[in-house]
Parts: sequence; C-alpha cells; structure tokens
Amino acid sequence: MDRRTPAATATPAAPAASAASAETAERTGTTPRERLAVGLLLLSTFVVILNETVMGVALPRLMADLAISPATAQWVTTAFMLTMAVVIPVTGFVLQRLTTRAAFLTAMGLFCAGTLVCALAPGFPVLLAGRVVQACGTAIMLPLLMTTVMTATPPAGRGRTMGNISVVISVAPALGPTVSGLVLSVLDWRWLFGLVLPIALGSLVLGALRLPDLTTPRPARVDLPSVALSAVGFGGVVLGLSRVGEAAGSDVVPALVALAVGLAALVAFVRRQRRLQAVDAALLDLRTFASPTFSVAVVVMALSMMALFGTIILLPLYAQTVLGLEALEVGLLLLPGGLLMGLLAPSVGRAYDRFGPRVLLVPGTAVVSAASWGFVAIGPGSPSWLVAAVYLVLGGGLALVFTPLFTAALGSLPAHLYSHGSAVVGTVQQVAGAAGTALFVTVLTVRASGATAAGAGPVAAMADGVHGAFLVGAAISVLAVPAALAVRVRAAADPVPGPA
Repeated sequence: MDRRTPAATATPAAPAASAASAETAERTGTTPRERLAVGLLLLSTFVVILNETVMGVALPRLMADLAISPATAQWVTTAFMLTMAVVIPVTGFVLQRLTTRAAFLTAMGLFCAGTLVCALAPGFPVLLAGRVVQACGTAIMLPLLMTTVMTATPPAGRGRTMGNISVVISVAPALGPTVSGLVLSVLDWRWLFGLVLPIALGSLVLGALRLPDLTTPRPARVDLPSVALSAVGFGGVVLGLSRVGEAAGSDVVPALVALAVGLAALVAFVRRQRRLQAVDAALLDLRTFASPTFSVAVVVMALSMMALFGTIILLPLYAQTVLGLEALEVGLLLLPGGLLMGLLAPSVGRAYDRFGPRVLLVPGTAVVSAASWGFVAIGPGSPSWLVAAVYLVLGGGLALVFTPLFTAALGSLPAHLYSHGSAVVGTVQQVAGAAGTALFVTVLTVRASGATAAGAGPVAAMADGVHGAFLVGAAISVLAVPAALAVRVRAAADPVPGPA
C-alpha cells in the first residue's frame, strides 16, 4: 500500500493542495484515496443496513395490502436475517479472493437488484425473493467495510474511524422504524424501497468510477462441505430462534428441530474449521478467538446486540398496542435515541484513540443496563415521552459500547485475520439479534397468554408481556458490565497464530 508522508510528497515547489493533502495524511495516517474508499463504504453500508429493520413498522400495512397472516408477513424480516447469517460466514473467503472494488460492486449490485425487485413486487413471494437478494449484498458489505478500515487505518486513528462504523451498525437499524413510519405516513410500502434505490444506484456508479483497490487478492480455495455446514448451522440457528419467538405458546416443535439441527451443524462446522486451519484453508478462521480481547469483546457485543434488537422489536409493539400510537408517532418516538447514537459515535471514537476501551466500555454497559431496568418500570399508564427518554439513555449507552468493541476486537488481530474477524463480528451480530428478538418475543407471548387466560384484556395482557420481556432483558444486561472489565486497556495485538 502506498502510504505517503510529507517528507516524500511535499517540496517547496509543491502546490498548496498537495501540501494540505500530505498534512492530512500525516495527521490521520491515511491517504486521500483511502479516505475516499472508507467514506464511500460507510455511506453504502448505512443504506444497506437500514433495510434490515425498515419493514418492522410496515408489517400491518403489508398484511392488509397483500392479504397475508402475521406469521407470513414476519418472513420479510426473518428471511433477511436468515440470509445474512448464511452468507456472512462465507465473506472471509470472498474478501480474500476479490479486490476491494470487485467486492463492493458485487455487494451493491446485489443490493440494488434486490431493492428494485422489492419496489416492483406484485405479491409476497416476489417481495420475499427481493429481500433475500438484498440481504446477500448487505452480508458482503459490512465485513468489507470493517476489513478495509483495518487495512487502511493505522492503529492510532482506528477509534475515530470505527466510531463512524458504529454510526452505521447501531444507528441504521435503530432508525429503520423511524424512516418506515415517516414514509408510510404519506406513501405506499413499496416506496420504502423506491426511495432507497436511487441512493443505492448512485453509490454503485460512484464506486464503479472512483473506488480504489486497497487490498491484494490471494489464492484461496473454497471448502464446499464447510459452506454447506455453515449454511445449515447458522441458518438453522437463526431460523429456529426466530420461529421459537413466533410460535411461543403454540407448537414450537418445528422451531426446536431447526434449532437443534443448526446447533449440530455448527459443532461439525467448528470441528472442520479447526482441522482446515492447520493448512490455512478454513472458510471461517476461528483462530480469531485465540485473542482474549477479541473473544471477550464478541461476548459483550452479543449481549449489547440482544438488547438493541430486542428493544427495537418490543417498543413499536408496546407503543402501537398499549399506548395507541400511529406508525409515524412510533418512528418519531425512537428517533432521538437513534440520533444520539450517531452524534456521540465520532466523539467516542476519538476518546478511544486517547484513552483505550475500558474507560468507555464499563460506564457504557452500566448505562445500557440502567436503561434496560428503566424499561421494566414502564407500564400502561406511562407517557410516551418517558419511553422516548429511556430509549435515549439506551442509545447513549450503546454509543459508548459499540465503537470500543469493534475497534478492540479487530485491532487485537493480526492483518491476515482481519477478513475472518470481520465475518465473525457480522455473524455474531445476526445471531445475537435473532436471539434477542426470539427471547423478548417468546417471553412477551408467554406472559401475555397467561394474562389473557387470567381474564386480562388485550391491552393489559400486552403490557404484562412487555414488562416480563424487559425484565428478562434487564437481567441479561447486567452480565455485560463485568465482561466489559475484562477487555484490555489497550487493544495491542494479542498473540495469534499466523498462517500455517
């Protein structure tokens, strides 16, 4: 990689623009072409991840327009998460074989194609197919962004850049319901995709014209049995967790079977990867977990993602069913928390570069836990401003958590494991999001069914179910605080075996 310094590029006769560029490179450790690549990837990743949660608020409208049941409508979200969980583990291999530009064009091309299909979908099967294609592109984009940042940014400046990534990973899903509510208040649900398509196409064209290659592909063979085990394993786990939540209180046997098959396939997948690592041929290199910093950070990340996705699924249900709010009002209710995460992330990144992860992670996980317990106190008579305030506190806590976690986790790995570490992080996010959603929805359904059987009305039963779900989530959130203490003060590279 061509890393220029002022001594090599700035001469007394150099133009002012060149001198300014050299000064910026010295301060940030990146060249203009690297900053262009990271900026374009950040924008594109924000757009694609926003679509992961944009359909939640739209489900009632979708059910009415397409004459489908709630269980069927839920597949527009479940299929997206399922596809992500299947494709992301393969991206470690994909990013080794493709250049930065080729991987970007593949990801955005798939996303644009899927978005077009969704926008024109005449019925549910076509819409579902479009969501699957969208998810394939999204699954490639996130690991590509993380791997590019780790390659292009020196350790001293990674916190600031990872802060921008935190905006993408945490704020985009949080803003999904808000965007959906705003659009649905004036337009048909197809415009959720129609408004995104021009932005995605613009990113695709700009990438085709300007995106530089920052990585060098290397030969790598794909192990087809590993691909099959990965698809069955991660797909089965996400499918099982999703269906357990939906089937709670009724027939959960199919969901438990899918979960059991997925877990068995994951055991076989892990054993095969450990064997293939000996010849540097693993589909997903699990030597990333030889880094203590990476392992602990992934655990805290999973707990935080469970809290985020569980809350995102519960609050719209509570606001619409118990508080009687409209879709637009629900979106506006969640907007301040999402914006706060975005506003704080760059400052948190700079603080990480200066102080390291622990000074941010410990108070951050404590604030997340406090907000989780705040949701427990919410009841049928709670004002909507109180719900927004607690969610705002949650957003502030998550802003303190995500940037240090991503930076510390990937920064503890050697360069040859960046792509695999990024794939692991992305996979954990999807599985943890599915687990959080399933856990919260399962507790909600069981508690609400019990309350209904005891004679409670629909609103009171829903309120009781939400209370029970948040109580379980709050108890789990406490576990992240001591785990955060185990993350190193500095993410200096842990000793991890290199390629065989």
